[in-house]
Amino acid sequence: MTTHPTLSNWLSIAALGVIWGGTFMVVAMALEGFGPLTVACARTTLGALSLLILMRVMGRPMPTGRSVWGYLVIIGALNTALPFALLSWGQQYVPSAFAGISMAALPLFVLPLAHLFTDEKMSARKTIGVIIGFTGATVLIGPGVFRIGQGIEPLAQLACIAASLSYAVSSVLTRRCPPVDSISMAALTLVVGSACLIPAMLVIEGLPTWPQGRAGYAIIFLGLVPTAFAALLRVQTIRTAGSVFMTLVNYQVPLWSVVFGTLVLSEVLPLRFFAALALILAGLLVSQWAGLRRLFARR
Repeated sequence: MTTHPTLSNWLSIAALGVIWGGTFMVVAMALEGFGPLTVACARTTLGALSLLILMRVMGRPMPTGRSVWGYLVIIGALNTALPFALLSWGQQYVPSAFAGISMAALPLFVLPLAHLFTDEKMSARKTIGVIIGFTGATVLIGPGVFRIGQGIEPLAQLACIAASLSYAVSSVLTRRCPPVDSISMAALTLVVGSACLIPAMLVIEGLPTWPQGRAGYAIIFLGLVPTAFAALLRVQTIRTAGSVFMTLVNYQVPLWSVVFGTLVLSEVLPLRFFAALALILAGLLVSQWAGLRRLFARR
């Protein structure tokens, strides 16, 4: 049963916003010394090892049943391997802030998918919110959509948007998946992601070597903090405060990605990024208004 959010829950939400918002900056740092597949693979593998150890220490059960494992394999590919690879590749050519803002569109992808494939139907308010948000995503890509085939940047922008769509599909599949222990699910989906990415990394980029500078430390941080630790914090927050409360992270991630990108990486962002950010956040607010109103009403 969902309880009222506590001070600990609010601190957890704030921490997750900073951690996930800063992830795109850290990926940019890791790309200074590694290829995109190596960054995605190392992040996934370190996160998987950390959660497997925790799963063993806590005595969490291994899932059983062919149907459950089928879901875990697909969710693992769509929630880790594919989006991590797309984001790492895309961030070679676009600012980290672009990747962070594109992730804000995730709930807007989830809503129509959930309407089609689950019992969570869209209302008129949610439809308006999705339209506003997708307008923001179009503004984010800007004139690049008309330059597909004329340089790599438009494809990199689409790769970041595609990563958000991949997360959305995996989110819907997670809702449809038979009951699985949450920590076991997080660990095993990362194992699936590692199984997909390790062969791809070895074939395309080869065995990595430790580079000079901050790239190696950035990869270790990616595996342990935003991938493993944040997954556990997310589970704990949802269990104690509810999934609606968890949606508050969606409003923070793009804001922090812009802050870190401009202040730490000295990225110069065009004005359309900020217009897109405003539209996407407005779309989120409209689409999730009913749930947010109930959340704050019971404080």
